Amino acid sequence: MSIWKLRLSLVGTLGVIIGLSTLVFGVVLTLFSTFDLVTLGVLVVAFNIFQWLMSPYLIGALYHTREISQVENPKLHEVVEELSRKSGIKKPKLMLAQIPIPNAFAYGSPVAGNRIAVTDGMLKTLNPGEVEAVIGHELGHLKHRDVQVMMFVSLLPALFTYVGYSLMLSGSYGRQRNQGSGGAAVGIALMAFSYVLTIFTLYLSRTREYYADRHSASTVEGGSQKLSTGLAKIVQASKSMGRNRKGKQSLTSFKALFITDPDRAEIDSISISAAASSNDQALVQEILSKGVTMPDRIAEVFSTHPNIVKRLKALSELD
Repeated sequence: MSIWKLRLSLVGTLGVIIGLSTLVFGVVLTLFSTFDLVTLGVLVVAFNIFQWLMSPYLIGALYHTREISQVENPKLHEVVEELSRKSGIKKPKLMLAQIPIPNAFAYGSPVAGNRIAVTDGMLKTLNPGEVEAVIGHELGHLKHRDVQVMMFVSLLPALFTYVGYSLMLSGSYGRQRNQGSGGAAVGIALMAFSYVLTIFTLYLSRTREYYADRHSASTVEGGSQKLSTGLAKIVQASKSMGRNRKGKQSLTSFKALFITDPDRAEIDSISISAAASSNDQALVQEILSKGVTMPDRIAEVFSTHPNIVKRLKALSELD
């Protein structure tokens, strides 16, 4: 996918999400009590903004993050500083997430500032070049303001879910039978619409992953190859770890932030042989040789991250 097609896809999807949301919410406000729905909408938006502002502290507690000092890992700090300079952004805080899952993520808010976290598992799984490529990917998310964009678009399905649920309740217990049944019907329709918006939001999330991959390839020397092997090794390691991992749900609660979805590792690596895992390039080539089946395409529709085969093929085109 060319850079212009990628940008057009990003802008177009965001436009569809905002346009449909504005249209539907305007129709609902016209049909029902404006004050009540606006009040509910304001409360939902305010709650989600507060959650976004405080989320870095929640993520820090959940993943046991701590800041990595310059003295502790000067080489990693040099990598982040150099890639931040190439990306044209201020160097974020470098954090260590003390969890075994091999992964990394970018997060932050105006209150906490921007942060990049690498996990214990990733530092043990990847070589320095692959770690550099992963950091380049995460810096791409910060440069493109993906944290803010995804917070905004994720808020819209939540808003329609709350409004729909409110109309369903008011319809069920409404005094006037006709008005009550009408409110319940609109409430059900709004909740269904929130699922449609969620599909668009997931598509936007996957597209932004491709965009961040491209950023890594453009800022890291040999970035596309390094990121390919890094992603393949993360998927393979996550698959091996997933079968025996306890507390899986808590470790993947914010999986949309991760560079890969650990819950999909089993599916993404289902046909990777044990022999390929002993050689990085063989591992990548085996994934690239796989076809994308119809079940893969259907599963991808409901995923925050692209199918690993499609993702590695997109990176190979950048070589």
